[in-house]
Amino acid sequence: MLTSRSCIRAALFVLVAGAPATAHAAEWIIKHPGDQPTYVFEAEPHGLVGLSGPFEDKGRFGAGFRGTVVIVRDGFIPKINDSVGITFGGDFFFGKESTLFLPVAMQWNFWLTPSWSVFGEPGIGLAAKKLEFKKDVLHPILMAGARFHFTERVALTLRAGYPAVSVGVSFLF
Repeated sequence: MLTSRSCIRAALFVLVAGAPATAHAAEWIIKHPGDQPTYVFEAEPHGLVGLSGPFEDKGRFGAGFRGTVVIVRDGFIPKINDSVGITFGGDFFFGKESTLFLPVAMQWNFWLTPSWSVFGEPGIGLAAKKLEFKKDVLHPILMAGARFHFTERVALTLRAGYPAVSVGVSFLF
């Protein structure tokens, strides 16, 4: 019988086992500025686990959404394939004390191959416990992530750092 744990393990195995073959077969585009999908907005629904900061209980689960607006298509380094956006959204964590987390960050993308991109996100988030804004707390955000692009417009996105880990699907518009 397949359990959710065995399905997750199988999915991770497929991603990890397929990554080296994909990376070697694909053309590296990191040194080709502008060789990336043309889009202005990225929509990313995701599931997540809160690890620290506003989430006192380790392993608190939630769901959320991130939207990213591209502000610089050819990023800060002229000789590489990078872009910069502003990412924002809302994450709702379930538990004894439900938490609404509202992150805003800069997203710096690096386009490695047509199938892989990576990014870093420094920013800040506002956490409201039990959805009462009298307990608001500002928290720093420092995340790193990777996208596996199934197509030019759809990608599997993994984000990890402070204060949470998320897995979602990105749609580029």
